[in-house]
Amino acid sequence: MTADIRILLVDDHPVVRRGLRAMFEEQDGIAVMAEASDGRAALDALTHTEVDVVLMDLQMGAGMDGVEATRRIGEQPQAPPVLVLTTYDSDADILAAVEAGATGYMLKDAPPEQLCQAVRSAARGETTLAPQVAARLMQRMQSPVPALTAREVEILGLLVQGLTNREIARALFVSEATVKTHLVHIYDKLGVDNRTAAIAAAVEQGIIRAR
Repeated sequence: MTADIRILLVDDHPVVRRGLRAMFEEQDGIAVMAEASDGRAALDALTHTEVDVVLMDLQMGAGMDGVEATRRIGEQPQAPPVLVLTTYDSDADILAAVEAGATGYMLKDAPPEQLCQAVRSAARGETTLAPQVAARLMQRMQSPVPALTAREVEILGLLVQGLTNREIARALFVSEATVKTHLVHIYDKLGVDNRTAAIAAAVEQGIIRAR
């Protein structure tokens, strides 16, 4: 009997994939058709396996990460929806996944029934967000303080990696002057006056992850 919803599992931890597979095998109408340990393997799997939903982790060791894989999957004709499943709920991770084209964003501590419902929703083309993720997005929208833009969050993510202004400019294909302008806006919005304080404030507020 053919399953109603066919899934590709993408996660670099075999134990996680095994647990997810076991969980979905208990569900009617859901079947795991293939597994992949990183984004590149996921793209390869999609060349010879038809699926209805890709369940995608974000961070996968040295391999292609989930954001880049999601973006590349979305560029394919008749691309299946990508549902992110991760442990991270920072603004930087959420915005990057959404901008890459993810149709939903769930956390790995979600109850099985909630995750299965998210898979079914993704298969129907509906957006599903973990409650914590939806709350963070709502907080960004309702905050009386001007929210950081996606580019500003991206720059903070590069700051925490220790990149200089010149290195950030090269990574984003912009001028150093543009990077400095963004930093001025970041400092103003976070109420700080230097990059170290900006990183600390952004980590504390859950905007980026500490390295």
